[in-house]
Amino acid sequence: MIQSWQMTEVRKELTKITLPEPDLKNDEVLIQVSACGVCHTDISFWHHGVPVRHSLPLTLGHEISGIVVKGNSDWLGKKVIVPAVLPCGDCWFCRNNRSNVCRNQKMPGNDFHGGFASHVVVPAKFLCPVPENMLSQNSLEQLCVIADAVSTPFQVVKKSEIENGDTAIVIGTGGIGIYAVQILKAEGARVIALDIDAEKLENAKSAGADGTLMINGLDVKTIKDKIKQLVKEYKSREVAWKIFEMSGTRAGQELAFSLITFGSVLSVVGFTPDKNEVRLSNLMAFDAKLIGTWGCRAELYPEVLELVSKGKIKISPFVEFFNMSTINEVLKNTLEHKYKKRSILIPDF
Repeated sequence: MIQSWQMTEVRKELTKITLPEPDLKNDEVLIQVSACGVCHTDISFWHHGVPVRHSLPLTLGHEISGIVVKGNSDWLGKKVIVPAVLPCGDCWFCRNNRSNVCRNQKMPGNDFHGGFASHVVVPAKFLCPVPENMLSQNSLEQLCVIADAVSTPFQVVKKSEIENGDTAIVIGTGGIGIYAVQILKAEGARVIALDIDAEKLENAKSAGADGTLMINGLDVKTIKDKIKQLVKEYKSREVAWKIFEMSGTRAGQELAFSLITFGSVLSVVGFTPDKNEVRLSNLMAFDAKLIGTWGCRAELYPEVLELVSKGKIKISPFVEFFNMSTINEVLKNTLEHKYKKRSILIPDF
């Protein structure tokens, strides 16, 4: 039997239910969930009414780590991370290194029942095995956030054409932004972290940010001037800034666009349903690029694990654990921005 917390209606508390263990298809495995991270995408589904592709009721949760307990014998007993984007592997996107936007993709907690449960059934093809030697320094439970909070910024940093010595500006240093800071440092960038929360900025500093800037109450011109001052102090590159919008707010996105300079690349990672007012001609005038990203190619997960194993990405200081039985309280507190770290739910059925 599978124990699960399910969304039955938008903005209604999740309901604990018991589901029969389903028959597995040839390409599927059953995973005993070790942990599942709470993402703002879950909040978007649950509270803001962003449509899910599976009819309700639905078990949310797409940052999953666990142990394969049934299915293909090659996978039995293996500790794994479930990629948040599971591609088909055969379409044009998959054949051209764009599998993260495969139009046949499946996402846990969106296309099928996800990880806020005791077990989850997933296709086995793109699972990411966790080497045993990693578990001496990182628990399988904390590694669940690799499925989105770590891998998504990893992919967008790769897409941003980051170079050693670049000035990298990270707007929003919470759940995904804190890992963007570390990945950018691993790539040799000078990182300036912006936020409206002093504690999150302290976290960013401990994660390796060269400079931090509290932007609460500051106008755009003042923020620009302060960034330019920091860039000069660091003798960093004064053009071609790489800007990463991680906050998922209208204010953060409009600020990010206003920071574009000659040769910049602006990467939009955070999501908001709000619409922005920006002057797109700035892209022309500064010969700049605007890019987005959706999740991370499953094929890149081993590279992320390598950075974690080498200590270049630290996870444990930036996560906190809760029993899954407290899920409704955790979702409410996440909605109200009461947590400074990524929340991870541990099954306690």
